[in-house]
Amino acid sequence: MSCPLCGKSRPWLYAHVNTSDYFLCRECRLVWLDPVRWLSLAGEREYYATHRNDPGDRHYRTFLSRLRDALWPRLSVGARGLDYGCGPGPALSRMMEEKGFPTQDYDPVFFPDQAAVAQRYDFITCSETAEHFRAPGVEFERLDTLLRPGGWLGVMTGFRPADAHFPRWHYRRDPTHICFYSPDTLAWIARRHGWRLEIPTEHVALFQK
Repeated sequence: MSCPLCGKSRPWLYAHVNTSDYFLCRECRLVWLDPVRWLSLAGEREYYATHRNDPGDRHYRTFLSRLRDALWPRLSVGARGLDYGCGPGPALSRMMEEKGFPTQDYDPVFFPDQAAVAQRYDFITCSETAEHFRAPGVEFERLDTLLRPGGWLGVMTGFRPADAHFPRWHYRRDPTHICFYSPDTLAWIARRHGWRLEIPTEHVALFQK
């Protein structure tokens, strides 16, 4: 088995929880669920459809504002962006537009607009998406090609807790969450792509190309 982020082989068995195994890469420190436990693509779509991500919901907007408020002050006037993995109820793109930054939506399941991923952007938001990546190494390469030099990539995902807390971690229990990132993993991603990393608040990482 190879790490889905960096490709290094022979990972460690990190945790065995109930009937599921989780592996740890010695190189990039990514933790991932054994692929035999991944839902099918149809199963993922069915599970996503149960989420109630209403763009007008005040609580959902408050949740997303952690990424928006960390990112938008760093952007130049007129910056154009992409919400990568916007899900069935795009909200973050609207919230960025309210700040004056036009933002397109893309989601491989719900908004598979190939024209949106054939352009380059001044910023990209990736909120509660990276933990779903089946091939995070490929996905971060793609994000790099979509980002203009000097542009920003904002990622919001649950940061992996200390080892002893992992089995009880609520984030792990979502069956569509298969990859888990620590600050060390995020730093590896930044080094891999030559990006500058900031972690302005818990569970938010900002990369500048």
